[in-house]
Amino acid sequence: MTARAAPAFLSYAQNLEDYHLALIFADQGDGFYIDVGGGHVVADNVSFGFYERGWRGIVVEPQPALASAYRKVRPRDVVVEALCGRVPGETDFFEADRFHGLSTTSSANAEAAAAAGITTTRRRLPTVTLAELCAAHAPTAIDFLKIDVEGAEAEVLAGNDWARFRPRVILLEAVTPWTMADASESFAPILTKAGYREVYFDNLNRFYMPEDGLDLAARLPKAPTAWDAVLHLGEYGPAHQDVSHPDHGLARLIDPDCFARLNTMEAADLAAILPPHAEPGREATRAALARIACYFDGGFIID
Repeated sequence: MTARAAPAFLSYAQNLEDYHLALIFADQGDGFYIDVGGGHVVADNVSFGFYERGWRGIVVEPQPALASAYRKVRPRDVVVEALCGRVPGETDFFEADRFHGLSTTSSANAEAAAAAGITTTRRRLPTVTLAELCAAHAPTAIDFLKIDVEGAEAEVLAGNDWARFRPRVILLEAVTPWTMADASESFAPILTKAGYREVYFDNLNRFYMPEDGLDLAARLPKAPTAWDAVLHLGEYGPAHQDVSHPDHGLARLIDPDCFARLNTMEAADLAAILPPHAEPGREATRAALARIACYFDGGFIID
C-alpha cells in the first residue's frame, strides 16, 4: 500500500461520533466523559480519541477481556466491569462469542444473534445505576455521556438522577439491532422530561443537549457528515503490512504472533518484546499497541 498524508482527524468511532463530539468541544483542552457500553478499547470506540487528548472518564464494560484492556491502555479511566441499569442488583447478560458488539441484556436480540449463527453465553452480572456511578466517580461537570447497550438505552437513562447529573451532551445508539428500525421512542420521553432536546441524528445515533445549554449545537453540521470527510482507523490495513498506518514502524519491530495479546500484557512482559525506544509504561506506547492489536484481538472482525 502507498503512504498517505497524515489526517487532520483520525476517527476511531463506528459512525464519526468522535468527530462530531470533537466539533462540539473543539476549544476544550480536557474534560470528562461517561462511556456506557465501551466495547473494544480502540476499534469503533467513541471516547478513545478524547482520552488521547488528555480527557478522562468512566467506562462501563461488562465483558472481562475488554475491561482488562481498558485497565492497561487507559489507566486514567475508571473501569466498571458491570452492567448499567434502572436499579442496582443483577441482570442477565448474553455475551456474544467473537462479535462482542452484539452482546446484550435483551433476550430477543440474543435470539436474533443465534438465528444469524452467533453464539451467546448467558451470565448473571451485577448492575449499577448511572446515578451511583456519577456519585462515586464523576466531577461536577460531565461533558458527554455515550450509551450503546444494544437495546437497553432506556434502562440506563432511567437509572440517573437528572437533578444532580446533567451531561452537556448525550448520544445514544438510536436504531434497533438487526432491523435498524428507529428505537428512540423507548428513551426520548425520559430525556424530554429531564429537559433535553434532540440536536442531531447521524443515521445511527441521536445527540441531545439540555434546554439551557443548546449554544454548542450550532457547531454540529446540518446533515450527516460525509464518510470521507476524515480518515478512520478501520480503513487502514494491519499495521505491520500497511505502510501508511500510523504505527507501521513500531509494528514492524514486534513479532506478529504477539499482536493479539498486546492489549492485555503486563508492562514487564511488553518490555521483553518491544524495541528499547518503546517504553511500555508510556500511554502513547499503549495507544500505539492497541491500534496494532485491534485487527487481531477481536476489535475489527476480519474473515
